[in-house]
Amino acid sequence: MDKYKVKDLSLNKLGKKRIEWAKTRMGVLSYLSEEFEKDKVFKGIRISASLHITTETANLVIALKKGGADVYLAPSNPLSTQDDVAASLVSDYGIAVFGIKGESNESYYENIKTVAHKKPHIILDDGGDLTNYVHSSGLYKDIIGGTEETTTGVIRLKAMERDGVLKFPVIAVNDAHTKYLFDNRYGTGQSTLDGIIRATNLLIAGKTVVVAGYGWCGKGVVMRAKGLGARVIVTEVDPVRALEAYMDGNEVMKMEDAAKLGDIFITVTGDKHVITLEHIKRMKDGVILANSGHFDVEIDVKGIYKNMAEREQIRAGLEKIHIFNKDIYLIAQGRLCNLSAAEGHPSEVMDMSFANQALSAKFLLENRGKLENRVYKIPEEIDRHIASLKLKTLGVEIDTLTQEQVKYLNSYKEGT
Repeated sequence: MDKYKVKDLSLNKLGKKRIEWAKTRMGVLSYLSEEFEKDKVFKGIRISASLHITTETANLVIALKKGGADVYLAPSNPLSTQDDVAASLVSDYGIAVFGIKGESNESYYENIKTVAHKKPHIILDDGGDLTNYVHSSGLYKDIIGGTEETTTGVIRLKAMERDGVLKFPVIAVNDAHTKYLFDNRYGTGQSTLDGIIRATNLLIAGKTVVVAGYGWCGKGVVMRAKGLGARVIVTEVDPVRALEAYMDGNEVMKMEDAAKLGDIFITVTGDKHVITLEHIKRMKDGVILANSGHFDVEIDVKGIYKNMAEREQIRAGLEKIHIFNKDIYLIAQGRLCNLSAAEGHPSEVMDMSFANQALSAKFLLENRGKLENRVYKIPEEIDRHIASLKLKTLGVEIDTLTQEQVKYLNSYKEGT
């Protein structure tokens, strides 16, 4: 079991087909994979990753292995592992995977511990659990640097940097334009509604959907909910984002007021207890609660389970909970609904996100010993390179500046 831990290796055939299908929509990562294989940029490098074990992640770790890396993969959520993908990665690609969909928290953290003890040179993280473990256990001495995929993880990392406890440089993949403008907005928007629909099979049109948070993820969720015919209410704590939500044509109010109006509630803030028991007391009978933030703390799930009268699983990924003399419906135990009740972001958008992961790992290796123990943004040249490659794979051509235009943009003398 030290070599891998998956549900059933016989699931590999379906997993391989799905991995190959995703690859057909991941042109940028496929291009980088060929480059890595040719140059063996990661030869002799151990990479441990805590990422959602999906078809898209599979193509990332396959690319890294083709580049010469020894890759060890654990999940970043107990419910997001796709068991057929995990089986295929072990059987067909020889990658060490440790993850089973629906495993306990204890088993999940055991997987994190396993990949951390492989003495990685680079870690790839989604949410910060792996980064936190290697710090707390003193396993950071061999680490050249790390990457972080999501908003929640970047928040944790910046807190570590602020407190002076970060032991190696980390690239904030989440802050790349080719990540948050597309993955966070279009990916989260589509996959969140996909998860809610798969879990409930409800009609979205005509429903009042309350979206907590109007960052890039929240904007994407609002966009897709409106597109399906929902009336949308936004709750926010940031005055600028709240004003933007209002100007974008949404109702904006406090959660305590929205609680009385919503049919479906979606949290996407990266913070804790955005929906509390007091909010639930105000809600109508039969509301749907979904979370699309990284951790299962945005909705007070522990408080719900502690105070409930009855709990029943009624569909895959959907619980009916009787509490405060009414029924509420909780999707995926308050975990990421897009990955726990659906398949996560579409391959086309993860193509750019994982290209950022791959090139960030390469950047860390090329700049070994030159970076401080800080959280870094992805260099602009990497961001723009990925955008250019994506346009090329889409068959889109754009203009280039003429010498006259370049001169004008760099001059202050020419005016009216």
